[in-house]
Amino acid sequence: MTALEGFKILDFSRVLAGPFCTMVLADLGAEVIKVEHPVLGDETRHWGPPWASDMSAYYLSVNRNKRSLTLNLKHKRGREIAFALAQQADVIVENFKVGQMAGFGLDYATLSRHHPKLIYCSITGYGQQGPYANRAGYDFAIQAQSGLMSITGPTESEPHKVGVAISDVITGLFAANAIQAALIHRAKTGRGQYIDVALLDSQIAALVNVASNYLVSGALPTRLGNAHPNIVPYQTFKASDGEFVLAVGNDLQFAALCDAIGVPELASDERFRTNPLRVQHREMLVQELSTIFSTRTVDEWLKLCEQHRIPCAPVNDVAQALNDPHVLARGLVQEILLSDGTAVKMVGPAPKLSETNPTIRTPPPFLGEHTHEILQEWLGYDDVTITQLRSDGVL
Repeated sequence: MTALEGFKILDFSRVLAGPFCTMVLADLGAEVIKVEHPVLGDETRHWGPPWASDMSAYYLSVNRNKRSLTLNLKHKRGREIAFALAQQADVIVENFKVGQMAGFGLDYATLSRHHPKLIYCSITGYGQQGPYANRAGYDFAIQAQSGLMSITGPTESEPHKVGVAISDVITGLFAANAIQAALIHRAKTGRGQYIDVALLDSQIAALVNVASNYLVSGALPTRLGNAHPNIVPYQTFKASDGEFVLAVGNDLQFAALCDAIGVPELASDERFRTNPLRVQHREMLVQELSTIFSTRTVDEWLKLCEQHRIPCAPVNDVAQALNDPHVLARGLVQEILLSDGTAVKMVGPAPKLSETNPTIRTPPPFLGEHTHEILQEWLGYDDVTITQLRSDGVL
């Protein structure tokens, strides 16, 4: 049994934030129907190379455990079918521009009059209200506007974006969390609700301690490269053959580090005795440590730090990370078969639950792969009706 088994989700979202949200819910057992344009489908289907069969790797990354239904929402009959499907859904997720679903007659206000238990989640760049509500929202723009880029990158450099579309991913997680909270609320009250999740809101919230530092102090955060604004030493260091990460989170760990690397006197030095003092004298301490770390290899320092339980890590590339024995032991890389028999590796679900562990039950679907069976199962359509709908350009 899976945690969300029995819940039906009608997913009108495309690209990343929405599909990531519904994939999380699908991994947890929800039935997710991915509604796509009959010709183009989700835009990310075409965002290759690389490809596996006819699917882009990008599309594969966020669309497992779903079924694909093609539906032309610009066609009156298509909108009628969508309306009928919505009446049977527990949750709708969409990421159209503000007001576009209302133009289709598929907005929350319209649907909830007929289905008061419906949970409806809209994901946009800037939310349903506010001066920027009608702007298109893209991850790169949100990273810039949220302040994230201003704190990312080397100190003496231009602002940098994070290497993955992190604002989309965070938004998808917030949306999935809100939907599950709404399902719990509905179980208690019998009422559905509307959920408004925005990329900008989500990324601002994800600034966490950096935002808090500014709100408390009034001091503008700056880029520190790989260093930490509140903890020292907590950054990359150069060994004789490469770089590694040291993450000393408290004074006891700092004392252990100093003992391990042969300079115990640094731990009692009045400039470095406590973390606030180390932050104050960051440059002096980092210079001292950098000189020491340059004398041995990455592997030697990692082994020494691990022996003394000092948090550290190699700076892996993606191949090294995905082939790490611990990553493999955790089942984070799994091989599945697409419905045409093509074998493909993909990243598996992250959370591990003792009773309702999420799994990859079905591969990402080809465009419209399940249209026929969904219309039969959900609406009871016969073969003749479905064939005619295809002929009419509805599917």
